[in-house]
Amino acid sequence: MVFALSLLSLVDCGSAMAQSNYFDTPTKTELSLDDEGFIRRWTVLEPISKPNHTNTVFVDSYLNEVFAKEYFKGQMTCLPKDGDKVTAIAEHVEMPKDFRRFDQNAEIKRTFSKEKLTWHKLDSKTYNLKLMRFGEYQTKRLYGVIYWVVTVINCEKDMENVRLSVGSNSASKWWVNGAETLILSGDRRMVADDCMSERINLKKGENIIRGAIINGPGMSDFCVRFADENGKAITSGITIK
Repeated sequence: MVFALSLLSLVDCGSAMAQSNYFDTPTKTELSLDDEGFIRRWTVLEPISKPNHTNTVFVDSYLNEVFAKEYFKGQMTCLPKDGDKVTAIAEHVEMPKDFRRFDQNAEIKRTFSKEKLTWHKLDSKTYNLKLMRFGEYQTKRLYGVIYWVVTVINCEKDMENVRLSVGSNSASKWWVNGAETLILSGDRRMVADDCMSERINLKKGENIIRGAIINGPGMSDFCVRFADENGKAITSGITIK
């Protein structure tokens, strides 16, 4: 019993360390963009199980199908607060421990369950929010998952012809004010400004950015900022709520 308690304490300690190394608990009402324009404040839902044995399946058609499914109520409309909970539909399959032994021609048995998941509001200490570290902090599953993220930015004035600029590991899809804005498909590493959207307009006041990041095996993180119509990073005139 003493050993079990000690082991549990070590797990808790490791989770807390992961939190302190990569994230801060928001204390300010609004956060400024960092010096390079990156948005570091996000509200992140604990990962939803969506097993994939490889990231190569993440073509546009697959992503559009996966992200169109409703995993929880308010998926595309909610503005979650820290600590809010949802009931999400999680998918499970029996996967071999060694992914190289996976038989792609074999019939895959899928089961589904309902899971209570919590939203967490975080200020990232790095320009890229490290989702895998967040998963470790929550002692949740790390691979074969979907993360949903939301943030609200406040613009000092109308901003025309700006471009949403995103890097993600692995694939992801992004919406601004409810409109589909950008999709990053394929097996990719996170690189700043990996993809930029077409020119869009941000309104004075609140604008909502929503993203979904899917991952099979491997790391998972993302970074987001806006660029002007010439591709130059916007570093002022925007705060994050």
